[in-house]
Amino acid sequence: MNRLAALAMTAAVAVTLAACGDSREVGNVGVDWTGNDISIDAVADPEVAGVTCHLAYFNRSFIDRVSQGNWFEDPSYSALDCSVTGPITIGDIQTRAGGEEIFKQGRSLIWKSLRVTRVYDQANNSLIYLAHAREIQQGSGKMSLSVIPLNTEQVTWTNGAPASR
Repeated sequence: MNRLAALAMTAAVAVTLAACGDSREVGNVGVDWTGNDISIDAVADPEVAGVTCHLAYFNRSFIDRVSQGNWFEDPSYSALDCSVTGPITIGDIQTRAGGEEIFKQGRSLIWKSLRVTRVYDQANNSLIYLAHAREIQQGSGKMSLSVIPLNTEQVTWTNGAPASR
């Protein structure tokens, strides 16, 4: 019995630490009486000044974790919207089709993470931001997409714009 109590205490500490505040968090909306929340984070692109993405995701409460019996995992669902928040200056970004990860957050103890990947669409001169879950055991089709068209903005490329294909 002591082993079960130790496991429950460890899980409670892990949940508490995971719920600690983050400087990126700009909002937290309660969605039910058990304490489940939707958190909203502002995610700045480290290589693209003037673009900010807002990422919303579900945070399970302690009560929900106990009642569901799944202590170590949050849902993969997320929503993403990116906007121009100032003059755009593009640094050293990956222009290959697979893009570049700009944000990562664990959604389970070891198996799942929520990520934001930036892809440059050269043909349409746009930055595409994709929020998606990555799961080691099973892939996830849960995703959200936001596009920043660069044709309508004043854009500075610090290393020069990519050559046309």
